[in-house]
Amino acid sequence: MTSSPIKSYLPWVVATALFMEQLDSTIVNTAIPAMAASLNVTPLSLKAVVTSYILSLAVCIPISGWMADRFGTRRVFSAAVAIFTIASILCGLSVNSPMLVAARLLQGVGAAMMMPVGRLTIIRTFPKSQLLAAMNFVIIPALIGPLLGPTVGGLIVHWLSWREIFFVNVPVGLVALYLAHRYMPDYYGDKPRPLDLIGLVLFGTGIALLSWLLEIFGEHRIDPTSFAVLLFISISLLAAYAWHSSEVLHPLLRLTLFKIRTFRVSVVGGFVTRLGVGGLPFLLPLLYQLGLGLPAWQSGLLMMPSAAAAMGMKFISARVLARFGYRQVLIVNTVLIGVTIAMFSQVGVGTPLYVIVAISLCMGFFNSLQFSSMNTIAYADVDNADSSMASTIASSMQQLSMSFGLAFGSLITGWYLGDMPQSDRAMLSTALHHAFLTLAALTVLSSLTFWTLRRDDGESISKGTDIDEEDAADVKAQAVVQTEVQTTKG
Repeated sequence: MTSSPIKSYLPWVVATALFMEQLDSTIVNTAIPAMAASLNVTPLSLKAVVTSYILSLAVCIPISGWMADRFGTRRVFSAAVAIFTIASILCGLSVNSPMLVAARLLQGVGAAMMMPVGRLTIIRTFPKSQLLAAMNFVIIPALIGPLLGPTVGGLIVHWLSWREIFFVNVPVGLVALYLAHRYMPDYYGDKPRPLDLIGLVLFGTGIALLSWLLEIFGEHRIDPTSFAVLLFISISLLAAYAWHSSEVLHPLLRLTLFKIRTFRVSVVGGFVTRLGVGGLPFLLPLLYQLGLGLPAWQSGLLMMPSAAAAMGMKFISARVLARFGYRQVLIVNTVLIGVTIAMFSQVGVGTPLYVIVAISLCMGFFNSLQFSSMNTIAYADVDNADSSMASTIASSMQQLSMSFGLAFGSLITGWYLGDMPQSDRAMLSTALHHAFLTLAALTVLSSLTFWTLRRDDGESISKGTDIDEEDAADVKAQAVVQTEVQTTKG
């Protein structure tokens, strides 16, 4: 298959897989209260269903790049889609909370190989000057998932049961498998590298333990001494990995890439920013359904404006970044996201629906611009040889930050709620309002990380100042011909 058909069809292949993943995540968030009632657990305790999925992503993503280099992008991507689809069926057949969490972990394994490999293929196929447009194209169809997810999920829960929401992935997964088999390019690594098993154990264990501590700490099921000991162990494991990665030739995650300023700011700044916004997909359905007393299908409808606005922003984000630059956009936009999150603290039973819709539109608009900016500037100064490792690190930190954001949002809400029952609508709404203000303050503070960017950082992406490899070859050939002509004339 030539380069032109690959560039034409590849974004659709990746977008279909991303659509399935986003559809699944938004449907689950809307159905949390119904799932809690069916499984006889509290809604806040079901954050493990969401957190376990993102945690599985964070732990398994680091090996996705290695697997793609070794076995090929097409084989790994297709296997990942198949695993995700089978795990979705198992989720729908779950009879209790532990079984559901286990199935969600398996889903995370599939997604851990599916999306990073898809992103890696995009990076390897498109030059930096076309990367922003290609990624925006991938995101636009994929945002249909969040647009349909809350509404479809709410309607399914209202008319059927929460179990059917996972079966929606089956036909989408089959379509994704067909497209991957037909149009997915099959890239391999230039040089095979051994899998860093020691690094995988150190990093995976440390991250898993840290996220588990966040979950149980929010429910007060551990004494302070045990918590402190386990926290020390998790941090020690991560520190041991940092030392280990500097001593081996092929580390699991090559931390020396953080010496690149744009990559460092994108990953670190994005991590802190997502701590603030990561809890919203979990907390907003709780506010709408438990705080405002809305049925699941109405709660789903209130999630639609955010996705619609996000889709609209994708059409103009490239022009905004070209006009103002990454530094100015990220600083200002992060503050605007924090202000928008704070607005949700004013939403109550008497709030008009058009006000809630307006806030959701702003949230989707600013979030879309933020993620487009952070996800693309990470590769502005990364060499092609390091693109696989950079994509792996960025994907790992992105998913990890979302997991921490969900746990942090739930933990803060539980702390504000105290010993009051979660069935008390007034107290739960107050706790959620305070949590929104806390997340807003954290998001505004995260804007400080983007001040270290320079005004011209990211111009190779936003303004297309680099040259396509094929064009570069043509320019070089023309230069050689011109030199020969001048020599002949001389």
